[in-house]
Amino acid sequence: MADRKYGQRGYRDSEKAGGGKPEGPSLSRTPAPLQSRTVVRCADCGTQLPPVTDTLGQCPKCKAELHACQQCAHFAPGQRFECTQPIPERIADKRARNDCTFFGLRTTVERETSAGSGHLQDARRALDNLFKK
Repeated sequence: MADRKYGQRGYRDSEKAGGGKPEGPSLSRTPAPLQSRTVVRCADCGTQLPPVTDTLGQCPKCKAELHACQQCAHFAPGQRFECTQPIPERIADKRARNDCTFFGLRTTVERETSAGSGHLQDARRALDNLFKK
């Protein structure tokens, strides 16, 4: 008892009962990692583009040019000429199609949080049923 700073009842009682280990659920169990996928999305509307997208084309939903600065993986508004690559001159319209040789379509890694998109339809159906007359 002399080695303890506090002598109140209940302080470090878990160490006495369990041999120095805290009681409760085991901390060695780790949750299963979430699945992830690589996707390409339109920078204007957020539509997921097919994996084999023609970079010289347009977005199927909003018709935005895909070979433009804002769709590029090197686009960075805080950098000089808004690009991480050493481009020789600034491209004024970041949404317009250009012929930049450094262009690479931006891909992102997203977590798959649900098995399917059925949850969205269920939620919309529940909302519609709520306001039915």
